[in-house]
This record gives sequence, structure tokens and C-alpha cells, in this order.
Amino acid sequence: MTGPPDDPVLPILAPWLGRSAGPVLLAVSGGPDSSALMQAAAALGGTAQVATVDHGLRPGSGAEADAVGRAAARLGLPHATLRWVGSKPGRGLQEAARTARYALLCAHAEAIGAGLVLTGHTRDDQAETVLMRLAAGSGTAGLAGMRAERVLAPGIVLGRPFLHLPKAILTAWCEARGIPYLRDPSNADPRFARGRLRAAWPALEREGLTPARLARLAERAARDEAALAAAAEHALEAALLPGPGRGGGLRLDGGALAALPDAVALRCVDRALARAGAAPRRLERLEALVIESLLPALRTGRPIRRTLAGMLVATDAAARVSFAPAPPRRQPADARLAAGGRRLLGKAGPPAYIGEVCTDGPDEPSDASVRGSHTPGIDR
Repeated sequence: MTGPPDDPVLPILAPWLGRSAGPVLLAVSGGPDSSALMQAAAALGGTAQVATVDHGLRPGSGAEADAVGRAAARLGLPHATLRWVGSKPGRGLQEAARTARYALLCAHAEAIGAGLVLTGHTRDDQAETVLMRLAAGSGTAGLAGMRAERVLAPGIVLGRPFLHLPKAILTAWCEARGIPYLRDPSNADPRFARGRLRAAWPALEREGLTPARLARLAERAARDEAALAAAAEHALEAALLPGPGRGGGLRLDGGALAALPDAVALRCVDRALARAGAAPRRLERLEALVIESLLPALRTGRPIRRTLAGMLVATDAAARVSFAPAPPRRQPADARLAAGGRRLLGKAGPPAYIGEVCTDGPDEPSDASVRGSHTPGIDR
């Protein structure tokens, strides 16, 4: 069953459900988007199961999960409530909640033998993601927003079948069929970046900054980033020198690296750092290393030594670039004080990453002053 030809939902979801030989896990919070996902999956048949993540961050979240369970039972779909237990962080609550959500969904998918997890993210969510990453200073990888699908874990794919649909279509689809759904008032709470952003949409749209255009920006950024990533991977393989570098790690032909366009060289070094075992890298610090230090040094024949993300990056007289674990360094207390505070060092804003470090929606501020009783993403 695929529904009538003019149905905006069933024909989009049907191919996703047909991809998996085993059960498909639906992440349903009870908002209009995920409620439409659950109802449409039930109408199409198959072997879908439902999971609701209860973050336990506000009163009533357990009752909402129970309501989703009852709705799933009426549709004949197995349901599980996945609870985020244990202590919650004092900072970065939204990011931690997102990480916990996908970890819980992944574990449950493994338990039931599901190779596909579907969420109800919409074009509106994509637009919010792009706009918030734009405000964070992200490059093209961040502006590409959420992917329609990505690997969640070995053998498990996360899919977003409604990513190109406006939220209003899913809401209207539910209302036309009398399908009840929940609304989380904290999504409009001005203490949270998402709430402030939603309040600003009318003004942004009057200037032409519509969700549709931001979603198109994400598509274009994803296309360009894919081309740059492929070029960087090819360049890295061509520049790799045989044998381990000094202290382990790896080495690159600096002449080949210096001949690359800056955007490709930046990604090539990022991949080299990842292969050498570096920690995640903030984009602005990677740019400072590659664009401001490494490439000028290689192009003028000057040796340099820099550290980034726990790695020592150094050049030698033969224009070889080595990547190896940086030696531990202790900084005297007076030197730390002289360095100034986070804001003076330019570290107060949200980080932007060159790669797929943040891929699942906009981050909220991590400052403790904006924390409240909030369940992330109930309208997803």
C-alpha cells in the first residue's frame, strides 16, 4: 500500500520501509512529525517497531512516552520507552541529551535486530540546523546540515525520510486524519536558542531567509563538501610518504600539499590528523594551523612546529610534514593567568567543525543560565 497519488506522506515513506528485510525502528516522541511517521508506517504495513526516548528532564515526559505507547498499541506496533538514566551534565545538556538519544536508539535497534532507524526530522528542522550552524561560524560541512541518512553504528543506518517536507504538511496530514499529537511548550521558550529562532522566523522570511532557501543552501553545501572531501582524500593518498614518521604517526609530502588549493589542503590535513589519532578539531583552529602557518611555511621553505588536538605537526628541511602525538606540556599557573579568559582567547562562542562532528540538529547554548525543564526534540 502506498496511498493515493496525491498523498504527501505515504509515497515518501514507502521506499524506506521497503529497504529493510528486518524490523524498522521508528523514533517517536509524540510530536506531529514523528506521529505522522508512526501512523504512516502502520498504514503501509511491514515490521515497524516504535521507541520513545524519555530524557527525564521535565515533569510529564514519562506520561508522554506512555501516551505514545498506547497510540502504538492501537496501531499494532510494538513500543519501548528508552530512559536516559543517571546524572545529567551541568553544561552542554542539549548535546549530551542528543548523544544519549542516539545511543539509546542504537542499542535498542541492535536488540531487536533493526538495521534502520527512522526519525521525523523535517525541512524546518534542517533550516534551523543550518541557521544555527551559520551563527556558529561553520564551514560547508556544517552548513550541509543533517543528512537524509548516515551510519549510526556498524550495520545500523539512521534515516530521515521527511527531511525535504515542510513541517506544516505533516501537521496538516495528522489533523486531516484526526491523529492526536503533542506540542512541547518549551520549544517556544526564549531561554533556548531554538525558541528564540522560531520567534524570529517571520522577520527572517520577510527578508527572504526562508526555510526552503536554507534547505537549498544545505543541499548545495553538501554537494560542494562532497566534492572537496573526495579531492582531499585523493590528495592525501597521493601525498602520503612511506613508513612511519618520527615518533610514529605519519608523514606527507609538503610540496604536494603546498600545491593544493587551500580548501583541499585544509581537508587533507584534517584527514591526516584524524588518521594520526587527533581529537576533534575546531575549524577556526585548523584554519589557523593550515592557512596561516603550515602552507605559508611550506611555500617559503620555513620549518615550523605546531600543536593541535593533541598532535605535533612539524615540517623539516626536506619539506616533509609529520604528524605525531604531541609530548605532554605543563603550563605554569602564572602563564595560564597571563593568557587571559575564554572570551579573550576567542573561545566563548560555539565551536564550528570541519567534519561531521555535529550532524543531528541545532545545538542549544551550553550556559547553565538557560537550562530548564526541557525535553529535546519532542516535535521531531
